Amino acid sequence: MQYLLILQLLVLLTLANGTPIVAKKIFGPRFSFPLDAGTIFFDGRPLFGHSKTIRGIVGSILVTTASASLIGPDPAIGAIVAGAAMAGDLFSSFVKRRLNLPPSSQALGLDHVPESLFPMLACRDALSLTFADIALGVGIFFIGVLVLSRLLFRAHLRDEPY
Repeated sequence: MQYLLILQLLVLLTLANGTPIVAKKIFGPRFSFPLDAGTIFFDGRPLFGHSKTIRGIVGSILVTTASASLIGPDPAIGAIVAGAAMAGDLFSSFVKRRLNLPPSSQALGLDHVPESLFPMLACRDALSLTFADIALGVGIFFIGVLVLSRLLFRAHLRDEPY
């Protein structure tokens, strides 16, 4: 097991997934253009929903890429982590819209696994991650997000406790 590398990836995952939340608190509605531009899928529901913004995606990639070298991995790994985390988040939103769940609603597992699993798989070859490393990283991220989300909600940094 590559414990230090997993820890570094968990920090990058936290930055990648947390930056859009912080950006929303800092900027409010400014610069919050929906990524799907209001596109309605053939099932009559939004493609991703209004809460998935260009600001969040771009901010996540910029912050995570810039922070990577401070944490340890190459900035390219930071960009991969952020891009794959945002792809996982968009995948979750897409599926939640198909299930007719409202934006920002909780879907245990669906909200957490793709946004950690996609980046870990995307970095697997470059970082020689084993499946055990990936499983440990996803498991810690899943539990950590559940705990951290509640703390951030109490600190008024999140709108929901999940």
